[in-house]
This record gives sequence, structure tokens and C-alpha cells, in this order.
Amino acid sequence: MARPSSGSPDSTPQRAETSLGPIEFVDHGSGPPVLFIHGSPGGFDQGALMTGFLTDTHRVVAVSRPGYLNTPISEANRSPQSQATQCAELMTALGIEEFAVMCWSGGGPTAYALAAAHPRRVNAVVAIAAVSTEFDPAGSLRGRVALGEEKMLFNRVGRWFATTLADKAPGAAISTLLSGEGDLTRAQAKELAAGIMDDEQQRTFATALFDTVSGSRKPGFENDFDQFATLRSPLGEVVAPVLLVHAKTDADVPYDQTLHASGSLPDARLLVIEVGTHLSAWLGPDAAEIQAAITRHLAPAAR
Repeated sequence: MARPSSGSPDSTPQRAETSLGPIEFVDHGSGPPVLFIHGSPGGFDQGALMTGFLTDTHRVVAVSRPGYLNTPISEANRSPQSQATQCAELMTALGIEEFAVMCWSGGGPTAYALAAAHPRRVNAVVAIAAVSTEFDPAGSLRGRVALGEEKMLFNRVGRWFATTLADKAPGAAISTLLSGEGDLTRAQAKELAAGIMDDEQQRTFATALFDTVSGSRKPGFENDFDQFATLRSPLGEVVAPVLLVHAKTDADVPYDQTLHASGSLPDARLLVIEVGTHLSAWLGPDAAEIQAAITRHLAPAAR
């Protein structure tokens, strides 16, 4: 296996060769290593954004899964199990034998497959609003509309609209983002959006997120939902301690996905947000507390 090419560990994506094809990643921060597995859609850029709070204390490797950005997809690397193999080979190429895994949303199946297949290497897991079992939003009208809206972001016009809105009208962009991420009352959504706008760090995160879900991501997105429709994650084989984070009012990935994981994993702890969104770990009044809990779970002394 070839070593990854040299380059800036903080901002410039690199590619490493694996037995299932090349995989794109960034490698930043220092400390105990954490592999971040992004959602659907996503990419290395989403991982870099979502792990910003960790890089003072951890070395974070964030990948682009197959079909996202510059990680090609093929018949060999479509499944969560094969994507887990690519991730494990990447960490080997980086000289990292033991590591934690953090995932968000559609990164759940790959994260669980990786932890199950490599119990001696994966020492902790954080699963945020993660898919854990069969998931087919196309089965409802609301789900089909949501999928259609996300697919619009992958073409040039959709990407231009999303990024322009985030740049020129951040308040409208944040309100639009929240409307699809949480089952909130109008008053709750308005209060949440106002709080994000008043918090410079959260406002910057929210507007930057649009860049990480648009553009060249359609093949990976479509493959993910093909895989999710018949998903059977090996949850019972995950021996690492797992921190599960989910909002009961998540409108994107149902809270039931995490309840299923909680009842199936041998060693799981559940952090529940009573009123929140699919992005509560980063946006909202609970974000700092959630991030502190994640950091504690990933600390070697806590395991």
C-alpha cells in the first residue's frame, strides 16, 4: 500500500491508495487519533468543519467516503463494510494502529462496520444522529421531498444558490437549514435561529456547512441510500464504548435509529437532546455541553 502524498496536514486534502481504490482525507490536529466519518452528503471538508472543536486535543483524520468529492466509487467499495476496510487501510498507511471513530448521520453504518471488524484497533466510538439500521426516507412524501431538495445542491445552480444565500443572507440560510433538520414549533425554530445568529462561532459553522453538502457528491449520496434501504449493521459485535448523541425532534434521521443502536450495542451511553435538530452537536444552546461530553468520551483516560 502506498503512503499518502505529502502536503499540508491542516487544509490540503491528500489521497492514499488502498486495496479498494484511492481515498481522500485531511489530517489535522495533534493528540490521540480520531477518524471522522461524514454524513450523507458530506466529504473530508465536512469532517474538518465538524471536528474543529477537537483539534486542540486530538489528531483528526477526516475522509471523503466513496462517491464524495475525490474518492471514486466502484462496485468494490459501495458497502459500509468495504468503506470500513478503506478507512482501516488509510489509518494503517498513516501509521495509526489504534484510534477512536466519530461519525455523523449517514456515516453511522461505516463507523459501526469499522468498529465491529477491528475491535483491537477502534477504542471508542461517538455516533451523532447516526443511521444504525434499515432507513428508507423515500417511503414517505416528506422523505422524498427532502431527498429531492438535497439532490438539487449537487448541480452548479444549486451549489451557487446555497453558497450565495449563506454568504449574502445568513439569517435566511440558517432558517432554511433548520427547517429541514428539526421538528420544531415556529417559536422554537425562531428562537434557535436567533441564538445561532447571535453566536459568531455557530453562525460561521452554519453558513460554512452549505459548502460541505453541495457540489460533487451525488454518486456517494445515491449509493448511501441504496445501502441504507437494506442495512443490517453488526452492532452486537462492537466492543468499544459508544457515546450515542441524538435529538428526539431530529427531522432528518429519526431518533429511533439511535434507540435501536442503544438496545443492540454491548457498551453504549445515550446523550439525549429533548428539543433540537440533526445538528444539535454544533448548533443550539446544548452544543458546548455536547462537545464537552464528546471530548471526554474520546479522552484515553476515560476508557
